[in-house]
Amino acid sequence: MATKIIVDCSTGVTTEVELTAEEIAQREADAAAYAVRKAEEDAAVAAKAAAKASGESKLAALGLSAAEIAALTK
Repeated sequence: MATKIIVDCSTGVTTEVELTAEEIAQREADAAAYAVRKAEEDAAVAAKAAAKASGESKLAALGLSAAEIAALTK
């Protein structure tokens, strides 16, 4: 069973308590939401990288040098 640690700052006493069913459900929901958000962020980063590569290849096809492309994309 998953546990949580509770620290009473006034006394310094630390207690380890098992999570309730609601806390476990919330933990699982939070983990699933994080996984979805992380996948969306990763997809956005990949799409941006693909768009940049596509744009750079189109500029190269127009005859621009690598240095010119780098100057335009910075």
